Amino acid sequence: MKFTKLFAAGATVLASAAALAACSSNNSSSGSKKSINWEENAEIPTMDMSKATDNVSFNQLNNVMEGLYRLGKDNKVENALATKTQVSKDGKTWTFTLRDSKWSDGSALTAKDFVYSWRRTVDPKTASQYAYLFEGIKNADKISASKAPVSSLGVKAEGKNKLVVNLDKRIPYFKLLMGFPLFFPQQQKAVEKYGEKYGTSSKYMAYNGPFVQTGWTGSNLSWKLKKNNNYWDKKDVKLDAINYSVQKTPSTAYNLYQSNKLDAVVLDSQQTKNLKNQNGYTIRPTASTFYLQYNQKNKNLQNENLRRAISLSINRKALGDALGGSSKPAKSLTPAGLTKVENQDFASKTADTTYTKYDPAEAKKLFKKALKELGKNNVSVDILSDDTDAGQKTTETLQSQLEGNLKGLKVGVQNVPFKTRLSRSTSGNFDIVVTGWGADFADPISFDDLFTSKNTQNNGKWSNTQYDKLIADSKTATNDEQRYADLVKAEKLLLEDQGVTPLYYKTEAWLVRPNIKGIVYNAAGANYNFKEAYVSEN
Repeated sequence: MKFTKLFAAGATVLASAAALAACSSNNSSSGSKKSINWEENAEIPTMDMSKATDNVSFNQLNNVMEGLYRLGKDNKVENALATKTQVSKDGKTWTFTLRDSKWSDGSALTAKDFVYSWRRTVDPKTASQYAYLFEGIKNADKISASKAPVSSLGVKAEGKNKLVVNLDKRIPYFKLLMGFPLFFPQQQKAVEKYGEKYGTSSKYMAYNGPFVQTGWTGSNLSWKLKKNNNYWDKKDVKLDAINYSVQKTPSTAYNLYQSNKLDAVVLDSQQTKNLKNQNGYTIRPTASTFYLQYNQKNKNLQNENLRRAISLSINRKALGDALGGSSKPAKSLTPAGLTKVENQDFASKTADTTYTKYDPAEAKKLFKKALKELGKNNVSVDILSDDTDAGQKTTETLQSQLEGNLKGLKVGVQNVPFKTRLSRSTSGNFDIVVTGWGADFADPISFDDLFTSKNTQNNGKWSNTQYDKLIADSKTATNDEQRYADLVKAEKLLLEDQGVTPLYYKTEAWLVRPNIKGIVYNAAGANYNFKEAYVSEN
């Protein structure tokens, strides 16, 4: 899956030690074997699945909600609410038989809850930034463009336990999509009862997953997931609680780990070097790429030679070293290792060797050319990122490298909370923004679709008609060979123009207590599945 999405630029926001100690009084390390204390890398922006766009929100939704399928190890599709799936010969009609299950309030969950959820997400009134993932489901595009009624979406309930989905075209990754929280059911009663408050705190929700969330007020930095006693498979849920706290300071987080108040922490660059041989050291690939988006409303940044000069001025290896983990310099938008095409990594097929490298001499030439084209002697830009440790290190490193290599370029930095960064990105309130995107599913279209002209995640508003056509052609290709060829051409075009500037493929280094077992982690989506996690007594 990766399912995701937008990432916070880095790991670790500081919850007070007192607050953390309070939520840790019954933790796994102090005697109880039924709860764990987990770190999150940023505050939760929303629990409304129709409006979520980020890794933090979807990770929560993945554990408190459930859809037709659940993704097991290595993205293996496993039945969740669906007990049986039938697919027509042309691949356009999917019929799901649902098991009997309940919402957290004890009311019955039915096929109508899926119909309501999907219609709500594609409804233009909801303004979901993720509605484009419904493309291919009958009439979804027309509905999103306000050219067809929401009721015409190709999904219907036949009785209580049968869901029928009609597609306009075969979707190669449709089964993976069904394991992504965007396609989970929503309880109409809860949405209508809470109105604008729905999804803004733990209490304004209805849950159907292994856990229910408590204690999140909409802005605080600690909360809990508790076992859902109305979950259909509660016998396989071993944990009573997961105590979450947001950590922005790696040194503080590690101290909390050492004092048994956290059971898992993300490591910064120095910690990665010092602790790589410690028991519990774990490398987590995230199937994600961090990159720069340029606001095309900024006349200076409309200049492709300025964008190319900026890219050539970035020492990506030095940036990765500053951030820690095992993050690798990125030469493509699609992350390395996501998909293989003809036994070759897709990312290697699209890798840019002209502008996505460190070449200060060529950068200076292109910068002088850009200044001449702009009719200026100097240029000023601001770089926006998160207020996390890694977000601050990213902007500091970029500022130093760009100003050091491009005399006449003045770089300001702006580090704000993750939720604020998302809001400013969406509204176009930036010059350059550091963006992290994780795969929603293990296919390059999860990345390449982002930069079509009308995609809501294309915050910089880069636009290219040839690129749009290639992406559109890939979606109607009759075979995978042609589909991948179109995607390769599109991504190469994007990188040649430096419509975005890839920085690094994100890999995180963690310390996780070795006695915590059964966690399923999938790089595509960088999501954690705690359904069958437990604490070993050994």
